[in-house]
Amino acid sequence: MKILIVEDDALHRAYLHEAVSTALPECEMVIEAEDGNAGETLARTHGSAHIVMDLQMNMRNGIEAARTIWKERPETCILFWSNYSDEAYVRGVSRIVPDGAAYGYVLKSASDERLKLALRSIFIENQCVIDREVRGVQQKSLGQVSGFSDTEYEILVDIALGLTDRTIAKRRNLSLRSVQNRLQQLYDKLEVYQTGTIGQDDGINLRARAVAVAFLRKLLNYSALERAEAELQEWLKRD
Repeated sequence: MKILIVEDDALHRAYLHEAVSTALPECEMVIEAEDGNAGETLARTHGSAHIVMDLQMNMRNGIEAARTIWKERPETCILFWSNYSDEAYVRGVSRIVPDGAAYGYVLKSASDERLKLALRSIFIENQCVIDREVRGVQQKSLGQVSGFSDTEYEILVDIALGLTDRTIAKRRNLSLRSVQNRLQQLYDKLEVYQTGTIGQDDGINLRARAVAVAFLRKLLNYSALERAEAELQEWLKRD
């Protein structure tokens, strides 16, 4: 068994190396990469390696690297090890996991024993392991508890990118009325409302305010918008 560690912090790489060596005596080789680009390259070189992946890295983040790796080798087992349980990150991971793939999402605040148990569960027993805090956000993002539907979240991202209602309708294959209805649902869930009377300027732009609140609630972040911008540019090229 080979384990590839993709982490841009040298101290964290050393910690993970020790954790892997302790938890997985079956491991014959531990390979280290300092960013997502190097991780993709080493994943190709060591095709059978299981992967421990940081999410937020310079050069190329963990979600983009994992997307590429899973596209080339969907059977790869990946444990995401992150400081973040933000909905933006959880949705980002959920969108790219291939059907049937064993993966994990463990916070860096988890105990040593929790990390070691996750390593064995994913890489030896082929089971998915998701921290409880992350699982709650994941269930919310998938609509299993009160939260945003996938369509609502996509529209939230689209208004953050500056798209008009008509462009969103065209891009998402929705009617203009459907987009406007979902925007109202977004405003309600984000508790963004007009406070003045008709004809008066109350100083609030609902779209801009919704994006600001989404960032404050960690529904959106830089990485999510960076990915969304790349997807938008691909759509514009095809359109």
